[in-house]
Amino acid sequence: MSTPRGPYAKTSAKRQKILEAALAAYEEAGSRSVSVRDIAQRVGMTDAGVLHHFGNREGLLTAVLEARDAEAVASFGDPIENPPAALEILARNAATPGLVKLFVDVAAAAAEPQHPAHDFFTRRYERYRDGLAGMLAETAASNAPAAAVDQSELDAGWAARVLLAVTDGLQLQWLLKPDIDMAADLARLHRVLVDALRDRTQGTS
Repeated sequence: MSTPRGPYAKTSAKRQKILEAALAAYEEAGSRSVSVRDIAQRVGMTDAGVLHHFGNREGLLTAVLEARDAEAVASFGDPIENPPAALEILARNAATPGLVKLFVDVAAAAAEPQHPAHDFFTRRYERYRDGLAGMLAETAASNAPAAAVDQSELDAGWAARVLLAVTDGLQLQWLLKPDIDMAADLARLHRVLVDALRDRTQGTS
């Protein structure tokens, strides 16, 4: 791929600088909201100057999330190819609530087909669904011993958190892919969780 030259190189560099500033702003924000002005001040530009490089505010936020994913892969590896990387990425996310909130807010808005993030989230979920399904199937079919699970951690509170998380996540996926059967998926997960809790109870009785 050729390297951008002239004004294109300047535009690409400025766009990258804006994205780095935006990531830093959200990482430092905590529960506080981040405005376009906050980002613009970090790079010495006007609000309009920042948005010029992304079309509009929604385009900017979509690019920030794309940059967040790319940075996570560069730092920890691809979770599909290297499953332990997912845990490291989640731990990092827990330390940056501003970026987590941004992800949730934009994911909900991206259900609208005309939203700039619609294609990003559609592709993202498809890639992770397909990749994780392949990884799980391969692991289940292998003779490698499964990681030990502390049965004391498999309590009803844990099961409830997982069920609620899947319920919320499935609704986001369903908005992007309406052929997902949310009720059937949750019913299957409910059976798996109940079986796990029963196995724990029987194992400690």
